[in-house]
Amino acid sequence: MTPTPPPVRTTTALIDEVAGVVASIPSGRVASYGDIGDHLGVGARQVGRIMGLLTAGAPWWRVVHADGSPATCHDGRAPALLEAEGVPLRRGRVDMSAARVTTWSDHE
Repeated sequence: MTPTPPPVRTTTALIDEVAGVVASIPSGRVASYGDIGDHLGVGARQVGRIMGLLTAGAPWWRVVHADGSPATCHDGRAPALLEAEGVPLRRGRVDMSAARVTTWSDHE
């Protein structure tokens, strides 16, 4: 028996879903591109691409690489924004064991 493929999302719907998940990450916490991708059933690179399409109000600095490296866009401001929120950093990387979001709020 062939498995049923997941429903097809429009690009706009997926952008809205990523935006909702990013907005649900609380201050002082982070998620990796892969965490968001796993939650939504898409790849980390797809999440990364969509992050570049989000509005300026999205807390983009709360989305980091799997190894805890902050984003390098926006003139490298992510580490300072994370520190201001109390996110623990070690040698320039987020302490993922302390700051990673482990449950998702309803973002839809």
